[in-house]
Order: sequence, then structure tokens, then C-alpha cells
Amino acid sequence: MARTFALLLASVCVGFVWFTGHDFCHQQSNYKKPNFIIILADDIGWGDLGANMAAERSHTPNLDRLASEGMRFVDFHSAASTCSPSRASLLTGRLGIRNGVTHNFAATSVGGLPMNETTLAEALKQCGYMTGLIGKWHLGHHGSFHPNWRGFDYYFGIPYSNDMGCTDCPGYDHPPCAPCPLHPSSAHRPDGGCYTKLALPLMKNSAILEQPVNLTGLSARYSQQAVTFMKNARNQRRPFFLYVALAHMHVPLSPTHVTPEHGPYELSLREMDRLVGDIWAYADSNTLIWFTGDNGPWAQKCHLAGSVGPFLGKWQMMQGGSSAKQTTWEGGHRMPAVVYWPGQVPPNSTSSALLSTLDIFPTLVTLAHGTLPANRRFDGKDISEILRGSPQETQRIMFHPNSGAGGRIGDLEAIRWGPYKAFYTTGGALACDGSSGRPQSHDPPLLFHLSEDPQEETPLARGSEEYEWLLPLISQAMADLHHDICTDNVSTANYVQDPSAAPCCNPRLSTCRCEGATSTDRQ
Repeated sequence: MARTFALLLASVCVGFVWFTGHDFCHQQSNYKKPNFIIILADDIGWGDLGANMAAERSHTPNLDRLASEGMRFVDFHSAASTCSPSRASLLTGRLGIRNGVTHNFAATSVGGLPMNETTLAEALKQCGYMTGLIGKWHLGHHGSFHPNWRGFDYYFGIPYSNDMGCTDCPGYDHPPCAPCPLHPSSAHRPDGGCYTKLALPLMKNSAILEQPVNLTGLSARYSQQAVTFMKNARNQRRPFFLYVALAHMHVPLSPTHVTPEHGPYELSLREMDRLVGDIWAYADSNTLIWFTGDNGPWAQKCHLAGSVGPFLGKWQMMQGGSSAKQTTWEGGHRMPAVVYWPGQVPPNSTSSALLSTLDIFPTLVTLAHGTLPANRRFDGKDISEILRGSPQETQRIMFHPNSGAGGRIGDLEAIRWGPYKAFYTTGGALACDGSSGRPQSHDPPLLFHLSEDPQEETPLARGSEEYEWLLPLISQAMADLHHDICTDNVSTANYVQDPSAAPCCNPRLSTCRCEGATSTDRQ
């Protein structure tokens, strides 16, 4: 089957873009709206959740307890295997080929998530929700792309990834990053691939609190800010939507205390788990907590006493590239996921349904008694009944876009159809030993049966009865999506860069250095 169906569909379709400002919410006086907390880990492996690896020593006791009192998903996926596209899809319920976000935004990006796309925060605000973002945004920070303009009443965090700016204490990376230069005359060294021309800022709403931020104390500040936000919503008797986008487990890792017995990855994982526990401790019984990740881990994390989880297969290593972020192998997008909602989600339950971060938007809007924005189509589904323990879907189709590992950015590299997976492109990402294989196109595609081969080690034999039965179904699914995208309201993101768009508190000092904020960071 020709790979034309897997091309960047938005490039061959004329999109119709507009923003609908209509009320998405049905107000019902006798319905007490639930609170929502979405906790998104950064660059986390499926096997990092202790509940997913029962035979191993767990570093996530709070998350394990959350799973034992809620529902654990074992076939849950991010919508993309890199940061900006994954977050855009979570907040819109639409793949990047629809919402326009196909690769990461930079510190100097002028644009961001297109303004005609409706975010989950905007939809829930229509339903009376108080909305807050604590942590990493990475969907545009310049002008109207800032989170305060995208539906969030309150924002506290970093505007993009924690390696997209230098700090005074660079933490742990492989290779290590250089600290920020202290004087304007200091040379800017790109050691470790880190961006040293600009210090990483910490922001509260549109103000820069400190630059460079102290990453070592950031976890405690996030916890404090999350609890303060929940207190304010409770005092105002308003339902709230809190989106906590953690710096963990993205490098550089900055745990508070590193010992010879415990590596930086293990300690950072434990620190993340404590933050989740702090937030959970303050949440009331009418609060739904949804924990998952944005994409798989860095391959280099094997050098930092971490593992890439159970989805590293021989086939990936043979073809070049690891089962990590920036790939469409399972380790690049299969995420740990737990949902807790007392009295609604059955405790100590496990779901094997094929689900995605794309489902978060339509599910929460439904639970808020809202209506999805008109004039656009969604890739996510309302899974509220699955959360409550109803029978699970088995034949869902899910598409995995390329996020830079190989081929053109934005291409569709793989399809999941029930337990089967088809690859149109493989390779291109770094393996743990630093080697990299060339991107390879597959026409016809490689097919895997994940129920029997979850590590994607042995593709189905071409010409076999199973392969020949599956191929036309996969091909038709690609053709159907091609038609659907071409007739949809498709957005286009602006990826233009300009140095003046970079957040800078004082351009007269080296790397835009400014004084730190008070320890309380009061709202």
C-alpha cells in the first residue's frame, strides 16, 4: 500500500479556521460539578509507575496507592511522542495535523497553539470553572499565546522545557549542561546540547519571578502553589480545573539530595511521587485526579540510573533507535495512567482499553455538563463510562504522528487498530549507546500483534493469512482519516522565531539575570 495516506495531511488540505465563542455549557442547578486535577509528568516511562512493574522495587508509593484506590490503564497513550504536540492534543482533543502543532516551540518562538483552537481551560471556564496551570506550558509564551490568554485564570511555572535555558545549578544530564554565565563577557558554551544563551525563567502569570529559576526547589513550590489554588477555589465555592505539568522526569534532573546509594533518576521519581501525594492530600472527595505523561523517556536516561521500561524490543535496536521519546514505538507513547475519583471510579480496577490523552478533553467537558466546541472534529472520545467501569472498547483506531525521529515532521508513522499496530516509518532516534539508525520507510507497512508481542520484536510475516487480512483494514483507516482531515477545520501554527520573543527580565545582564522571588510566591 502506498504511503501517500501517511503524509502530512494538513499540507494537502485547505483548512477552514475560525473560533467559536459560543457557550459550551449546560447549567444544571442540581448538579454539583466535580473538580478536575490533571497531573502530567514529562518524559516518563511506562515502567516508572511501580504499579505497572509489580515485580520491581517501586519508587512511586503515592501513585501506587492512587492506582489501588482508583483505575489503572495499561494501554494508555500520549497523542504524540514529543512535548508541544502532546500538550496541544491533550488541551484540544485533536491531533497535531488538525490543531497545527506538529513539533516543539522554541524559547524564541513568536507563535504557539493557534488562537482558533479551543483549549480545555476555555471550555471549562464556560461552565463556571476556576482554571489554573502549575508547571510547564510549552505552547507559546509570547503575547496572546501565553496561558493567561488561553483560558487559565492563574499560571505559575516555566514557559517551556527545563533544558531550554540555563540555570546556575544545571542538575544531572548526559552529557552534563553548563551553568549560566555570570558575566556578559563569559563565553556561551553549548555544552551538553543545552541552550545557554538565555536563562530559564519562572513566571507567575505574565511576570517573571526569577531568571534563572532554581530547579532544585521547584517541586516544593509547585506543590505549594497547587494547594493555594485549590484553597482559593474552595473559598470561592467554585469548581476548579487544575493542570499540573511537572518538570519531572525531563532532564536536567534536579533532586534535592543525591546519595551514592540512590541515583538522580530514582530520587527525582520519588520527588515527583511526593508532589503527587501532596496534591492528593488536599483534594476533596468530589475531585477527579488523572495522572499520566506527555511522552516516553529520553534514551539517555539509562545513564542516569533509570530504565526505558518494558517496551524496548530487539527489533528497535536492530533497526536503529530506542523505544523512547521521539519515536512511535510503544516506549515512545505508551504512558502510565491512573484515574482516581472516589465513589465514581471503581477502586483497585485495571482497564486494558485502548485510550489516549486525546480523550481527556471530551471526557472532562462531558462530566462538567458541557458541549464540545462546534465546527471542528475531535480525535478523542468521551470515556466517562469506562471510568465508571463499563465494558471496554477493543477495536478502536488510533494514529501515531511522527514527532521528529524520522521522515517529515507531522507525518503519520503508525496506526493502532485494536491489538494490532502498523508502522510506515521506523528508526531515527538515539539508542542508549548513543547510536542512531537511519529512518526507514515501509511499503507495505510492518505489522505487529501487540497482545502477543508487546515489545514489537517480530513483525507479522508478509503474505501470511493474518497480515493479508489486516492490511486492507489498516489501509482503509488511513484513507478515511485522509478524507476526514481534508474536510475538517484545520489550524496552522506559526513557527516563526525572533530573539525579541524570548522572555527576558533584564536584557542588560548576562542571560537576562534578575532577582529571585520571595519563598512564598503568594498569589
